[in-house]
Amino acid sequence: MSKDTVASTETATETTDVLIVGAGPTGLALATDLARRGTRALLVERSDGLFPGSRGKGLQPRTQEVLYDLGVLEEIHAAGTEYPRMRIWEGAEPGDEWVMMQRSEQTEGVPFANAWLIPQSRTQAILYARLRELGGDVRFGAALTGLTQDADGVTATFGDGSAVRARYAVAADGGRSTVRGLLGVGMTGETVDPKPMLVADVRVTDDAPIPDTHWHVWPKAPEGGVAFCPLPMAEDKGRVYQLAAQYADESAVPDTSPEAVTKLLATRTALSEEHVAEVLWASDFRARAALADRFRVGRVFLAGDAAHVHSPAGGQGLNTSVQDAYNLGWKLAAVLSGAPARLLDTYEEERIPVAAGILGISTRIHRAGAADQHTQRGDEVRQLGIGYRESTLTRETRPGLADDALRAGDRAPDGRRGGVRLFDAFRGPHWTLLTVDTDAELPPLKSNLSDLSDFIHTTRIPAYEAYGRGVFLIRPDGYVAWAGETTEGLDQYLTETGVA
Repeated sequence: MSKDTVASTETATETTDVLIVGAGPTGLALATDLARRGTRALLVERSDGLFPGSRGKGLQPRTQEVLYDLGVLEEIHAAGTEYPRMRIWEGAEPGDEWVMMQRSEQTEGVPFANAWLIPQSRTQAILYARLRELGGDVRFGAALTGLTQDADGVTATFGDGSAVRARYAVAADGGRSTVRGLLGVGMTGETVDPKPMLVADVRVTDDAPIPDTHWHVWPKAPEGGVAFCPLPMAEDKGRVYQLAAQYADESAVPDTSPEAVTKLLATRTALSEEHVAEVLWASDFRARAALADRFRVGRVFLAGDAAHVHSPAGGQGLNTSVQDAYNLGWKLAAVLSGAPARLLDTYEEERIPVAAGILGISTRIHRAGAADQHTQRGDEVRQLGIGYRESTLTRETRPGLADDALRAGDRAPDGRRGGVRLFDAFRGPHWTLLTVDTDAELPPLKSNLSDLSDFIHTTRIPAYEAYGRGVFLIRPDGYVAWAGETTEGLDQYLTETGVA
């Protein structure tokens, strides 16, 4: 018997440190983060392969920063594009154009200023390739059937009779989460819009009478409005669009068959049935907003859609989910390496308020868009303002700061000073002790871990207005954990929080 199995009365039980259930964006991001930290993790997925559709097609600026840290943003940018302009149609007649995603200028502190259009399936494929590069993988066809836990770990059973014993488990298995159901965790929420929706990926013929340069909208189409967004695809995939169609009849049951999707397009848009070459994927849903009552039960954590379900308006769901994983990954790895278990309490503490706030944004945008088709999305969807100022992991010790000053708990901006790019200094599984415009002495820091230099890297830069003068301890997920004029009190912070 290998070192990775333990005896069971019926069959061998595999062991791992972290079991991740669900290989969507959340699970893949978490598994990738853990893999680069050398943490043993097993990622399982009930389906036989990765999700094939475009569903979550927009990556917000903050998520792009996460993907830069994980080492995949270059591939993401190569596979995607900027969002196109919107064009309203009435039947076969094109009308007004406008920009739904307000454009922002790239700055030194914000290198990725705008949302990036890329099909969810492509994002997942890129993360999966990165995971395998780091030595990880996905176990497909593994349907979870049972989950129990005790003081030392979690035992999961699967449909094929196999079992896995893990020190911790993470539910990343979507809005209909099996794990959440087994835990008995409820969700509190509301129906954002009672009208049913259909979403599909459709390949159109070369002569289809719509340009790929625009996101086309038929708001007054018979039976319900339609949006048709061009997707960046490999050249051999042809012209592929994401269809989003609403049904005016609240009692309608969307037909997701290729024949019905083709007929819908011919009935509601400028396309004929002959212009539809292939329906690649289709699904139906009703827009809901719901938040899990808890994000943690013992040694099991909820992340992504298992923890919060959004309207697709504003492109917040996938992005919030990836950032759940980014918040949780370093904390799991730290505790498994010897940090106090109480560090894991901060996952729920920090992420529930964020998710609740973003649910409000998504719902507000959805309802505003229903009233006015020209509603724009601005800074509130970019997620750059998300922070953890109220977290128990946050300490701000500098007095007399200006109202607009960077504070502990805020996102740590990028920048280039003294030959250093900050996002490159932060990149990786470590913490960063950053001094800005100060010669403050950096004495040896004490920690519960044996070799602190492996966990806290030091970077000194000259004056940079985005930070102001001082000493800043940057968390592995890119937020300022502690800030001071000198390092006085930093040792105490590390001891009290046990973060490193």
